[in-house]
Amino acid sequence: MNKPLYQFFAEDHQYIEELLNRATAQPDEIDMNYYHIFRTRLLRHIKMEEKTLFPAAKKANETVTQALVPRYRVEHGALTALMVPPPTTSLIKVIRHILEKHNLAEEGPGGLYDVCEALTQGQTQELLAQLANTEEVPVHPPNPAPIAIESARRALARAGYDFDEIAQLAND
Repeated sequence: MNKPLYQFFAEDHQYIEELLNRATAQPDEIDMNYYHIFRTRLLRHIKMEEKTLFPAAKKANETVTQALVPRYRVEHGALTALMVPPPTTSLIKVIRHILEKHNLAEEGPGGLYDVCEALTQGQTQELLAQLANTEEVPVHPPNPAPIAIESARRALARAGYDFDEIAQLAND
């Protein structure tokens, strides 16, 4: 089956993951140039889903999207909050964990992309054009203030994740 929206988003996931891998290629060192590109691409990806994909799917079938989209929105909020503090080894481990779970749920059989692909049939080329033209989200430099990581921890908790637990699991 032809799934151009699925393919578009899955390929973007791969590109974002590769950027994070490049940013963290050296043990205990984060390449801030690649990390900046990672941040802007991840936020652009979230923007594409929130501003283009979700509204198109909602327009096609509001009942289905009401049951599906809230989970992704709260996870998008958590991922966005994780982009604010400066990257640390623990923060990167948590980001990787959340992205892995989030991307699997979006890409898995019957996941977000399958549902949205089915709901938006007939709009595919228009949506792909809109997605390709999505502008980057402007970002500030990472914020080292304690409130930045505290806010990220709260956003993670709202999404059902525990920062310290994930960081510890990644160390085991």
